[in-house]
Amino acid sequence: MIKKVLILSSSPRRGGNSELLCEQFATGVKESGHQAEKIFLKDKKINYCTGCGTCFNRDKSCTQKDDMAEILEKMIEANVIVMATPVYFYTMCGQMKTLIDRVCSRYTEINNKEFYFILTAADDSKKAMERTIEEFRGFTSCLDEPKEKGIIYGTGAWNIGDIKQSVAMKQAYEMGKTI
Repeated sequence: MIKKVLILSSSPRRGGNSELLCEQFATGVKESGHQAEKIFLKDKKINYCTGCGTCFNRDKSCTQKDDMAEILEKMIEANVIVMATPVYFYTMCGQMKTLIDRVCSRYTEINNKEFYFILTAADDSKKAMERTIEEFRGFTSCLDEPKEKGIIYGTGAWNIGDIKQSVAMKQAYEMGKTI
């Protein structure tokens, strides 16, 4: 079965370290015969959740008219979702958190998905990134039958391109190939 892999890249800078790992992951996916689509959240208009309650109190879709409806549809259709974030102040970046908050209107339709997480940080410690992993797990614990399949830790990457010298580049490629 050919799987649909959706890569959600939340780096606010094009060509950043988490973006480079996403590219490696996508290359591995494609070489293994599966489909990979990467969405660069920086290029999308995603408003903050306003907490209006329309989506869950009135059983209606989100009232906001932005790019989130399209992204949410792709999340529902995907077999595999890769969530990539740079780690700022020991947590996921705002772009990723905003996306997660906006999933509220249809989160019950995101079920039986495989999840991979890609993180990059200037810190050299994987342990320092565990808070971010727990945030991702908090999100996926609200879904029906999520399967966490892998985590790529891009440590010691402060400047754009630092990750190119890391073992994480090979790990991202190899993990993509195992889809």
